[in-house]
Amino acid sequence: MNAEHDLPIGERLAHWVEHLTHVLPAQAPIRDFVHHNTLHGFQHLPFAEALTAASALTGATTWWPEAKFRECLASGRISADDLNAALEDFGVADLDEPLIRALSRRDVLLASLLAGNEAPDASRLGWLQRETALADDFIFGHFFRLTVEVPAAAHAQPWQPLAQARWAELCGRVGKSWTWRSLLEHLSGEDVLERVRGILQRHLAAHLDLGVAAWRNPAQGEGFFAAWRASAGLDLAWEMDELPNVRDEILHLPDSPIDVLLEELPRLIADESLWPGYLQRLSLELPGWSGMFLWRSRNPGRGDGTPVAMLDYLAVRVLLERLLTDDLLRRLTGGPMQLAELPEHYAARPEEFLVRDARQQAWLPEELQGRTACLVDLARNGHVDVDEWRHLAEAIALAMRAAQADSAAWQLAALSRQLGLTLADLETLSREEVVALQTCAGSLASEQRSQIWLLAYERHYREQLFAALTANHPRQSAPAAPSAQVVMCMDDREEGTRRHLEEIAPDIVTYGAVGFFGVPIYWQGLDDAGRTALCPVVVRPTQLVRELGVAGAEIEEGQRAARRERRLHWRELFYQATRRRAVAGPILTALGSLPALTALTAVTLAPGWFAETARRWREQYDGRLPTRLQLTTEQQVEATPEQPQLGLTDAEQIKCVEDFLRMIGLTGNFAPLVLIFGHGSGSQNNPHLSAYDCGACSGKHGGPNARVFAAMANRPEVRAGLAEHGLSIPDTCWFIAAEHNTCDDGVEWYDLEAVPERFHAALDTLLAQIGEACRAHAAERCRRLASAPVRPTPWKARQHMLGRACDISQARPELGHATNAAAFIGRREMSRGLFLDRRVFLISYDPTGDDDGSIVEGILLAAGPVGAGIALEYYFSTVDNEHFGCGSKITHNITGLFGVMEGADSDLRTGLPWQMVEIHEPMRLLVVVEQTTERLTAILNRQPPLQELINKEWIVLAAKSPSTAAIELYCPRRGWLPWSGSAVLPQVAHSADWFAGELEALAPAIILGGLR
Repeated sequence: MNAEHDLPIGERLAHWVEHLTHVLPAQAPIRDFVHHNTLHGFQHLPFAEALTAASALTGATTWWPEAKFRECLASGRISADDLNAALEDFGVADLDEPLIRALSRRDVLLASLLAGNEAPDASRLGWLQRETALADDFIFGHFFRLTVEVPAAAHAQPWQPLAQARWAELCGRVGKSWTWRSLLEHLSGEDVLERVRGILQRHLAAHLDLGVAAWRNPAQGEGFFAAWRASAGLDLAWEMDELPNVRDEILHLPDSPIDVLLEELPRLIADESLWPGYLQRLSLELPGWSGMFLWRSRNPGRGDGTPVAMLDYLAVRVLLERLLTDDLLRRLTGGPMQLAELPEHYAARPEEFLVRDARQQAWLPEELQGRTACLVDLARNGHVDVDEWRHLAEAIALAMRAAQADSAAWQLAALSRQLGLTLADLETLSREEVVALQTCAGSLASEQRSQIWLLAYERHYREQLFAALTANHPRQSAPAAPSAQVVMCMDDREEGTRRHLEEIAPDIVTYGAVGFFGVPIYWQGLDDAGRTALCPVVVRPTQLVRELGVAGAEIEEGQRAARRERRLHWRELFYQATRRRAVAGPILTALGSLPALTALTAVTLAPGWFAETARRWREQYDGRLPTRLQLTTEQQVEATPEQPQLGLTDAEQIKCVEDFLRMIGLTGNFAPLVLIFGHGSGSQNNPHLSAYDCGACSGKHGGPNARVFAAMANRPEVRAGLAEHGLSIPDTCWFIAAEHNTCDDGVEWYDLEAVPERFHAALDTLLAQIGEACRAHAAERCRRLASAPVRPTPWKARQHMLGRACDISQARPELGHATNAAAFIGRREMSRGLFLDRRVFLISYDPTGDDDGSIVEGILLAAGPVGAGIALEYYFSTVDNEHFGCGSKITHNITGLFGVMEGADSDLRTGLPWQMVEIHEPMRLLVVVEQTTERLTAILNRQPPLQELINKEWIVLAAKSPSTAAIELYCPRRGWLPWSGSAVLPQVAHSADWFAGELEALAPAIILGGLR
């Protein structure tokens, strides 16, 4: 701190802003949504420590509630063995040591976990005591008298020291875990953040706007602070008009945001060492807006050129905090007062503070709640004297002590019930034995209890997966002469598609890989105004591939483009006229109401039919123009992401194809057809559409990548180069491309007209098999959707999915990755024929062709962070959707094309909406790799990114032997631990026999129809 203090203030502020990148959300604009670890800034810590630190910093819940875990125990999703094993894995010492009589430490801790530590509040405790008196009164009363009954002398203890200690504690939070706004809200019940957000968000939305705003601030080019200052005080109706001299104060602000910060921060908090913490707390009070502003400031190339600097935002934020807290403090105390004087003010009025503090507490009895609220209301008008505050403070202090005693007694009573202690047993317990029980039960902190529950929960699913892999090992086989090979994305949603395809056509072999298929490119479609990166977000491509009309169709292409431009031109004119013209606007709106109402009625009542009709109309109007790829360039140039090379050279194409095929293990025995099957999603009225698309393509569709890869693999020049490298693709093999719509289970095929005639028969068969598999997959998806038909036929299920995708009122067009839990890296034979309930990322890898482990090392470095990012974002958006997610889609309001708010007045919401996570079961990703433990250990030892993910337990790693059924689990503290569980699995003929009629997540099963 001393070394930093010697730096110029500008450098110190830059350091503080840099620190904010570790605690604020780092979500890109919603159109480029890519899954990532919500707690990315804490990833350098072990998982459990990171969750504790994040909870302390943000106040968020970082674990599933214990009640949820106990529900899983009751339903069989957690067993007693799992909970016992979790206690041991957690490292509780002396578990089997006798504690009292025949009870061991293990017995007491297990009973404590089952009983819970959520003591009821005052109102519920009274109800429980009344309503459960016959069953529990004896036990409750016995413990109350034996252990925690308050001595009569305690009632006479003075309450003043209690109030003074509590006040000192709250004041000590300011600048660390609280701002002045937090403290004043606690005292008054009024939150100035509501006014800050209302004042700030309109200016933030206008400054960050990416294409919605019809007007731009004339000073916007000078930065946010200058733009805000130029317009804030000139608003005709402004929320801060009631503040004295506020417009003049803003007018005379310094021009530099740094100078504003240097003026305002000392007024808020005198201790300069607390400034970084105070700025952090202010930012975290509006994490969505703060995070988006910071992201745009650090990624200037991803915006529209508007200057965005975090210090501008912080200057405005600090100024508003000071202005509004000063106003609230004046109204709270009845006169002008500086914030620095507040601690002394309430230190001299402990009785008033204790009353104000108690009104926020859940333990306050009902009769005192009314008195407290009434007294605080009277205080606003100055009608309360010191005696009234003091009498109520004395009553509150007594209620506090009684509540503490009641809570402890209730928890001990619940513990005794779980231990099976009868009233006769309790009568024989000494006070020392009861204290020993209480101490042992309370030895685990709340976050430690949650961690043990999570370990048990994860273990139960892990045991099922390991049993499935072990039972499936003797069945491992692959078709000797496959009729087709289908390469799909590793996406967990495609597990079901692959499984159904293999059931329908057992002679087909499927593969899984990252969905950009090793082709990092910029893509510009025929109708695209600009280029789009189709690759992982951390990659910046240097090649551009364009889609063009086929040779000889230039005239048709020109006519089509002209028609499209005219249509867009008239649409834009109509749109702007209805927005801006006083007379023409209402007239045009009225004229357009009838066709709009007709279309709205059709899309509401028959969304699938309307969408198909509209598609056919567009095709008839625009025509279907054959297209080609501008794929190959003759000479490699010095390319950059800003000036990409147009096309790929032969050498670049050869390398892309070779690296990818070797990575997935497809290096021989090529089938007549190899399908590169990308994926994307499609739905209506869905701001989070890109969150359902391919994450490996930066939240875009993977179809273009599949098309480019297939085109490269079919070129004679590329095949000749591959043959020189020992990878020969025969002339009897042809690559084709398609894209799977994971929302409606439709398929779009590419360049089928280019397939040679000798492959047509095989192609017709494959097209039919893919269509049948997608319909079967739609039937499986229906079981998890409440509004879907029950036990539908595949055809009916596909029609239902098509309707969901086109329905503008549908908040759940698909469930995304809501069931993800594990990832397999290995040959398909490892898991082929297993029902995995669409919960597993399937990544193809052949360990027999990876002598030095370089291939699996590359897969782990690429797929590990991707899978972890998806799993962890779903985890945190599930355990606390209020803090880490973005609430319900129903109330979402698109803001500036970069994010969503709830309604018209809220923080910018980040993370995943509730409709994407409501059926998710939060757990860390289990990664099972088909490779030896020695090779995996060597990779782990030389790769810091994997050490962070695996050694710090953000994901869980296991090794499946390439030659035997042996499985070993990696423990960062103890190394590799052999698994020796049971391997008995249910067997069914087809997937539908296992999932039909089931609504909840299912355990793995063997599908006999998945193999020949």
